[in-house]
Amino acid sequence: MVQCAVIAGGDARRLGGLPKGLLEVHGHRILDRIVAACQAAFGRPPMLIASSPAAHRWVPGLTVVPDRLAGLGPLGGIETAIRAAGGSVICLAWDLPFVTPELLTAVAAPLDQFDAVIPESSPGRLEPLCAGYGPGALPIIEAALARGERRVTGWLPGARVHRIPPESLAALGETSRLFLNINTADDLARANAVLP
Repeated sequence: MVQCAVIAGGDARRLGGLPKGLLEVHGHRILDRIVAACQAAFGRPPMLIASSPAAHRWVPGLTVVPDRLAGLGPLGGIETAIRAAGGSVICLAWDLPFVTPELLTAVAAPLDQFDAVIPESSPGRLEPLCAGYGPGALPIIEAALARGERRVTGWLPGARVHRIPPESLAALGETSRLFLNINTADDLARANAVLP
């Protein structure tokens, strides 16, 4: 059974340190929007991978799992999520307000055959923080982290990876909307200007 995990990381320097997932897009916090998409896709809420002491208060009832090893960036969050899931997991950055249940189920569908299923939002542009990871990814990621790899795609050459091409994603919506992430105040304004 596939689980979702929301990776709540980064210090959001370009947003003055505000927790990105707690920002609102069209009157709803980004984190709440992601939780609803996961619930609709898989019938249960996601885990929250977060080391903040406040994380338990963000969405009452979510299972909160702190990073297993601090300071390893998003790849460390993915490693934590795979380990905590004990199986296949879809990892989502917590600043993606327009993730849909349809996108999540499309990522989950082939996951039992691969170490990773990663959407390609445009030719050559992977979206590893809106992707699925199977249990076979865990030892490969652990080995990458042990040798000092921090790039979120740096471990992929040793893995069985399925890319979902842009033309397949187009049936699920505009990729510029699906993968819009909030890093700056301009991004937030742009998200709020997009039709809900």
